[in-house]
Amino acid sequence: MELMISILTGFLFATGLYLLLHKSFMKLIAGVILFGNACNMFLLIAGGLTRNHPAFVSKSADAVAVDSMADPVPQAFILTAIVIGLGVQAFVIVLLKRIYQTSRTNNLDELTSTDRV
Repeated sequence: MELMISILTGFLFATGLYLLLHKSFMKLIAGVILFGNACNMFLLIAGGLTRNHPAFVSKSADAVAVDSMADPVPQAFILTAIVIGLGVQAFVIVLLKRIYQTSRTNNLDELTSTDRV
């Protein structure tokens, strides 16, 4: 299962990077979104994938094997990364909207001069 999720994460990174290098604004936005999701998947894999083992310890248990439990720190990082990713996505969308309103072009190659602004 970890191998399949690792391959999916690599595919998301590659697709996000490919879309970030396109000329269109919509593909740029989609690339930012995919790249953010790939980062979240990478943090999930870094924490280790465990099933049916919660990240808390019971008070009544004397000796608990913590090796099989999920690490809660990467999960907290993922929650923080989701919030930061939404903020970055909103910023990119508003920035590209403003660039389009100013330059009236959707092509990044046509934005070579700042004299028109």
